[in-house]
Amino acid sequence: MKCTFVDVAPDSDFSIQNLPYGIFTTDSMPNRRVGVAIGDYVLCMSALAKTGLFAGIEGLDASQVFGSPQLNEFMSLNRPIWRSVRQSLQQFLSDETHTVRKQSNVDAVAVPMSSVHMHMPAKIGDYTDFYASREHATNVGVMFRGKENALMPNWTHLPVGYHGRASSVVVSGTPLRRPNGQRRPNPANPPEFGPSMRLDYELEMAFFVGPGNALGAPLTVDEAEDRIFGVVLMNDWSARDIQAWEYVPLGPFLGKSFGTTVSPWVVTMDALEPFRVMQPEQVPEPLPYLQCSNADARGGFDINLNVHIKPHESNEYFTLTQSNLKYMYWSLRQQLAHHTVNGCNMRPGDLCGTGTISGPTEESFGSMLELSWSGKNPIALGDEGISRTFIQDNDTVRLTGYCQGDGYRVGFGECMGTILPAIDLGM
Repeated sequence: MKCTFVDVAPDSDFSIQNLPYGIFTTDSMPNRRVGVAIGDYVLCMSALAKTGLFAGIEGLDASQVFGSPQLNEFMSLNRPIWRSVRQSLQQFLSDETHTVRKQSNVDAVAVPMSSVHMHMPAKIGDYTDFYASREHATNVGVMFRGKENALMPNWTHLPVGYHGRASSVVVSGTPLRRPNGQRRPNPANPPEFGPSMRLDYELEMAFFVGPGNALGAPLTVDEAEDRIFGVVLMNDWSARDIQAWEYVPLGPFLGKSFGTTVSPWVVTMDALEPFRVMQPEQVPEPLPYLQCSNADARGGFDINLNVHIKPHESNEYFTLTQSNLKYMYWSLRQQLAHHTVNGCNMRPGDLCGTGTISGPTEESFGSMLELSWSGKNPIALGDEGISRTFIQDNDTVRLTGYCQGDGYRVGFGECMGTILPAIDLGM
């Protein structure tokens, strides 16, 4: 299938096979609205709704849903409706004789991506972060507990997670302050207060929940498959020294809640469907509620993931991580099914992070904690003598990701953030 409405380069993240959703404004259109990315343009979905493009889709009030300043209302519908909208868009973009094409030129329903401002795609009611990469969990365990006790006894039996802070999830491009907090660099001395000295990124992806479930009504793995609206890139910024001192016994708190960055474009599960792969073998076999029966047995996705850093001393980006979502041990649908198995109700727009996505080789490690092995091994950035063990003030970290098809890509755009100096609290 080829887009004939606008030109789309083969290496564009936003092919006609993708069509991710986001919320945008322009200087001349300050009200937030739903957009779909195609090549170097953003389709205005409310403008397309006025043409009648979606008139035949049962259960969809297109003017209402696509005139919303957030995606929550669209997320609350169901996969057949999402799929019908996607098919309508693909037909419109590919068929030069399409009825709506005769009355709608590019300027009427699309704006150049260079002129848009992107916003949070949804109002996030709740945010959960999982710990689903075996390689990452093993690396961290070896670092702090030794090889013999790298994985905790529960890790291979359930997707470990914790409840994060939705209020500090921000869209790509939003700068974040280095957090202040308690840290204990010398175990022999009392804790100190001040800016984190071991600030890190975590390469993650995250999914937005669609229709959700009622309180007390768990989702099966098969049901969970159709309750995921789509996926974004996520940087789970982590203050390692604050986290190390505070996390026992209840888990991360201030070491995480100062900020989490997500990419603005939500890639749907239908766009990812051609890139399914088998996830890593799970031993021991998961309990029955974490197994699928009718759904496609391939629970993983082949998504290339990269992290680059632009140190404050340079205008150049340097590669830190090259990983892939296919390495993740616990699948997205297993994470959602586990989240609801106790009867917890999920709502449209809830966000679930995968946890750091590390692979089997050093270049695929998804954090500086792993790459520098807890600060012991400086990471060389180019040939100018610049190195890092953790993130410094005014450094910028950029996450990218894409699936490679035959002559096209399904990409996620960028997930970018700059760390500003901590506020001086005078303590």
